[in-house]
Amino acid sequence: SQPDREVIYQTSTIDALMYGLYDGHTGVGELLSHGDTGLGTFNALDGEMLVLDGECYKITSDGVAHRVPAEETTPFAAVTFLDTDQELSVPQGTDMTALTALIDAALPSMNLFYAIRLDGAFSRVKTRSVPRQQPPYPKLTEVVAAQPTFELEKVTGTVVGFRCPYYSKGVNVPGYHFHFMDDARTRGGHVLDLTIES
Repeated sequence: SQPDREVIYQTSTIDALMYGLYDGHTGVGELLSHGDTGLGTFNALDGEMLVLDGECYKITSDGVAHRVPAEETTPFAAVTFLDTDQELSVPQGTDMTALTALIDAALPSMNLFYAIRLDGAFSRVKTRSVPRQQPPYPKLTEVVAAQPTFELEKVTGTVVGFRCPYYSKGVNVPGYHFHFMDDARTRGGHVLDLTIES
């Protein structure tokens, strides 16, 4: 049967991840049967996941992107089939705060889920990735307190993510959650901040 293209397919919840449930249980191959665009993480919290154009990539704790095989597993991920409903132009110099305000102003409702893809050139993108953890797993807040961060400058690439309504707190990340990868598919991570060139 054909998958429903107008849904977000998610495995586990963000609160489960926050409390240290990092063991992978869903294969990347299964995940990609439900969407061609999305984000998440990997077994043992081993890096940031970005699903782009039907391919799954892992950005490891050194900020380097790697394509992953279908048998790799995830404890938390969300994907969908990205069918464009609306396009926006983003002015030069737009930062993360201005970007999310621009998108918010274009949305028909704050109470729906949205998949977002942003292709462009960036003056800078600040990213992070998380290192692989060993049991007993610490809470995610403890892991990100010591997270490695990366400053990418004058880079072209793609930001992928979701805007989830605030009533989804605990299930997914309320508000905006973005991951980035450059056009060369070599660098990226969870987006902390950005400035758009074009």
